[in-house]
Amino acid sequence: MDFRKPMLAGAAMLGAAAFAGAAVAEPCLQDTFEGEAYVVCTVEKGSDLRLFWKNAAGEPYRDFSGVDEAVQKSGQSLVFAVNAGMYLPDFSPIGLYVEDGRELRPASTAQSNGPADGPVPNFYKKPNGIFFIDETSAGILPTQEFLKRRPDVRLATQSGPMLVIDNKLNPIFIVGSTDKTRRGGVGICSGGVVRFAVSEDRVNFHDFARLFRDHLACPNALFLDGGRGVGLYSPALGRDDKSWHGGFGPMFGLVE
Repeated sequence: MDFRKPMLAGAAMLGAAAFAGAAVAEPCLQDTFEGEAYVVCTVEKGSDLRLFWKNAAGEPYRDFSGVDEAVQKSGQSLVFAVNAGMYLPDFSPIGLYVEDGRELRPASTAQSNGPADGPVPNFYKKPNGIFFIDETSAGILPTQEFLKRRPDVRLATQSGPMLVIDNKLNPIFIVGSTDKTRRGGVGICSGGVVRFAVSEDRVNFHDFARLFRDHLACPNALFLDGGRGVGLYSPALGRDDKSWHGGFGPMFGLVE
């Protein structure tokens, strides 16, 4: 797929400064919303946010410490990292994955391949979406809208479902749902900053989406992963989480 077409303006595409060069001090902070505990990591404009999947040997990193070692070898430091969406048993991305301007996995428009009478896996809950960064801004768009616009991107990852779309909660979410687990997500927030949130408690989708819209002021937000697949690396908080099933797939990392 060719992502080298002009980017169109839109509510989900915010920012005017390039995401490269500087980082905010101590970006990950503990937070609470309606009695639930979270860690929120903020990435200001001008920061060097990257995606990591495979190391120099072509093998998946699988854990944050491997990414940290690679970043240190380049003479830089890994400020924080989180998992960057759902992945297959071989730790490869399920959907679109663009790293350093190279599309390594195409976007997925497939329907769920699970049992007809079973729950729909989170990635396939509609609409799913794509987080991306181009040369000047970060954005989150529903997948079909992204594919219509075909922006030229430096990095991108696909996940689902969308949590918040143009300041509205995804209508599939149920108020008071008992489907609760730890969850991780990302939002494009007031002023164009990127905010990642990881819940320390078990929360449902509706409450997690409200965290982004009502507490973090993010008009667009995307779910990344849940359950024991949620992970955070933050030396400042003493965190180096491990995945319960052998590792993570792609990971976001803030480098300075």
